[in-house]
Amino acid sequence: MTSTVYLDFNASAPIRPGVAEAMTAAAGRGNPSSVHAAGRAARALMEDSREIVAALIGAKPSEVVFTSGGTESNHIALNGTGRKRILLTAAEHLSVRNAGLRGHVDRGFVAVDANGVINPGALEAALCEDDTPALVTVMLANNETGAISPMAEVVALAHAHGAIVHCDAVQAVGKIPVDVESLGVDLLSISAHKIGGPQGVGALFVRDGVRLRPSVRGGGQEKGLRPGTENLPGIAGFSVAAGMAKRDLTSHMTIAALRDRMEADIGAHAPEAVFFAKGCERLPNTSCFALPGVSAETQVMALDLEGVMISGGAACSSGKVAPSHVLKAIGADDDTASSAIRVSLGWSSDAAGIERFVSAWCGLRDRLRKNGKVTATAA
Repeated sequence: MTSTVYLDFNASAPIRPGVAEAMTAAAGRGNPSSVHAAGRAARALMEDSREIVAALIGAKPSEVVFTSGGTESNHIALNGTGRKRILLTAAEHLSVRNAGLRGHVDRGFVAVDANGVINPGALEAALCEDDTPALVTVMLANNETGAISPMAEVVALAHAHGAIVHCDAVQAVGKIPVDVESLGVDLLSISAHKIGGPQGVGALFVRDGVRLRPSVRGGGQEKGLRPGTENLPGIAGFSVAAGMAKRDLTSHMTIAALRDRMEADIGAHAPEAVFFAKGCERLPNTSCFALPGVSAETQVMALDLEGVMISGGAACSSGKVAPSHVLKAIGADDDTASSAIRVSLGWSSDAAGIERFVSAWCGLRDRLRKNGKVTATAA
C-alpha cells in the first residue's frame, strides 16, 4: 500500500493549494523597508497580506504583528507587558509553560477541571489573592485534547481585576470562528503552519492601546516588536492559507462528523479505550484517547508502518513521545497518560482515511489483546 493517511493536523497541516506559488512569487520581491519601486511593491504585498490575516481573527491590520510563529508570539506577549505576575494553567502549551521570562516574575498556576479547562472560580480566587497587576494567559483550545476554554468569562474576570489577557489561539484559528472583539482579549497568538500555511511564520494580535516591550532590539520593523527584515515569502503564503481557512470554516461540521464516527467505532471495538475532554466543547477535528497498557510510542510506530500518521500527544518535543503534561494536569495516571494518542483531522481528511485509521488501530489492539497486552474491559 503506497498511499498514506495524514491525521496529525494539530502538529502541522499539509500546505494548501496556492501557498507555495505565492511564496515563490514573493521571493522575487525586494525588501519591504526599501523606498525604491521594488521595496514599495514588497511593502504593498506585505500590507495586503496583513489585511487578510487580520480578517481571519476579526482584527484591524494595524493590530497584527508578524512573527516567526506561535512560540515567538507567545514569548513576545509574556515578556512584553512587563507584568511581574503571570497566571496560567498547567495545561498550557510548553511554549507558555517553559517561556524564559525576564526579571523576577511570580508565575502561578490556576486549577483546571476534569476536561483540562480553566476553572473560572479558581481564576477569580487567584486574582483576589494579590493586587499586583497580572497577566493572565489561557489557550483558546488545547492542542492535545481540543478542549475549548471559556475565554469571554476569563477576560471578564481578568479585566475586572485590572489584568491583561493573552490567548494562545494557535490551535483554534481556522477550526472554529475566532474574533478578537467577541473574545475581548488584549493579545492573541496564531501560527501559519497550523492552517495549511508555511512553517516559520505567525502573528501576534496586539490590541490598540496595549503597550509591549520588544524581546530583541534592532530596526523598527513590525512596530519595533519584531525587528529584522520581514519573511515576505512566508507572510505571503500565510495570507493565502488564512483566506482559505476563513472561507472553509463551515467545512469543519463535516470534519466533526468524521471525528465523532471514528470515536464511536473505536469505543465500540475497544471498550477499554479512554477518551479525553469528551465532556466539554472541543475543536471539531481533535480526538485524544488512550489504550491503557500500550505506550503511545508503540501505537504511533505501528500505525506509521501501515501508512497512517498520528501523534502521541503534542508534537513539540523534538520527536520525543513522552507522557502528556496536559493529561497529567487533569488527573490521568502515568500509565494512561503514557498510552494516549492524538488524532487530528483537517482540510484534506476524508471518510476513507478515517476508515483506514480505525481498521489499523483496531487491528493493532486485537493483536495486542491476543498476546495478553490489552484487557478488554470498559474503563
